[in-house]
Amino acid sequence: MNQKRIAIIGGGPAGLAAAELLSLSGHAVTVYDAMPTFARKFLLAGKSGLNITHSEDYARFVTRFGAAAARLRPALDAFTPDDIRDWVAQLGTETFVGSSGRVFPKVMKASPLLRAWLRRLEAQGITLRTRHRWVGFAEEGFAFETPEGRRIVDCDAALLALGGASWPRLGSDARWLPWLSERGVEIDALKPANCGFVVDWSESFRERFAGEPVKSVTATSKAGTFPGEFVITTSGIEGSLVYANAAALRDRLQSHGEATLILDLAPGRTVERLTHDLARQDAKSSFSNRLRKGAGLDGVKAALLREFTPERDRRDPERLAGMIKALPLPVLETRPIGEAISSAGGIRWSGIDDNYMLKALPGIFVAGEMLDWEAPTGGYLLTACLATGRAAARGIDAWLQG
Repeated sequence: MNQKRIAIIGGGPAGLAAAELLSLSGHAVTVYDAMPTFARKFLLAGKSGLNITHSEDYARFVTRFGAAAARLRPALDAFTPDDIRDWVAQLGTETFVGSSGRVFPKVMKASPLLRAWLRRLEAQGITLRTRHRWVGFAEEGFAFETPEGRRIVDCDAALLALGGASWPRLGSDARWLPWLSERGVEIDALKPANCGFVVDWSESFRERFAGEPVKSVTATSKAGTFPGEFVITTSGIEGSLVYANAAALRDRLQSHGEATLILDLAPGRTVERLTHDLARQDAKSSFSNRLRKGAGLDGVKAALLREFTPERDRRDPERLAGMIKALPLPVLETRPIGEAISSAGGIRWSGIDDNYMLKALPGIFVAGEMLDWEAPTGGYLLTACLATGRAAARGIDAWLQG
């Protein structure tokens, strides 16, 4: 057998997943990463509990990827959430399903799983190169900066798995954008996904409540209505409930210049019940006391109402009940993409074939967050990175076989 040389540029989940499959197909695989260690974003994401995938009904799961869902479907079908749990188990890590349906390793951390994975890749004969930063194309192949100086790598096929533009200090810095654009690759601008938003807090609210969680609420946008919690920051809002609505809020800001998140601060009570209970309160009592006794709200929830409710509505039980159930929280802009959990935009699907090969650059394939797709947090992001890495690996193998 004529062993083919494959360069994988980017040592995150997509790149490592591709390397694993290509090595099993008998190819000589080398993975290059700019950082001192592999999968740094993966490791950081797992510090507070690695969310590997999601256990919801698969028919629902595959709809979570927005406009890219149809293109991602074959890759996801070939490496489903159940397949991921089996794969993790083979690496010696047991998983469990949390109350939200998210799947975690029992040890919660990412590091044991990554160590076992890298050991297996090395045992398969894969060469792992850290501190090799891709700096563009060279006449003979790919140019890298290394501790020993500039190096040119030639290969029979290559996979780019360099991520988007979120968390650039961990390696996903989107330096690849101009190098691919110059060679005719179709790319949409990268933008933040699963991100926080700027809110124009009053100084007193900011000083008192920055860092406070807002728990047991629902939030509504064009994305739908979701229960959960979020966090007040010095500049605005962030957290899982915000991320669930982030794409809708971001797109609304882009198209209309304004966007509003609607909060239900008392999901367990109806407007009628709140109106009745608030009307029973002494009109001479303070706003805080009426809210606490009539609606069970205090602390940051009461402060949010004070921040965004006109004085006349605070004194009218029916209007106040309506605001408790549908408080408009205006957001001004997204936080910078470097702070986002992930990014949207990237290489257009029209610019790759069904094998994940760039139409403008035959023999060069792409996977992971470089592609134009986005998904909510909850294991969806990692699942699609692993699945597209493996799909690109199958594409490389098919292309090399002619």
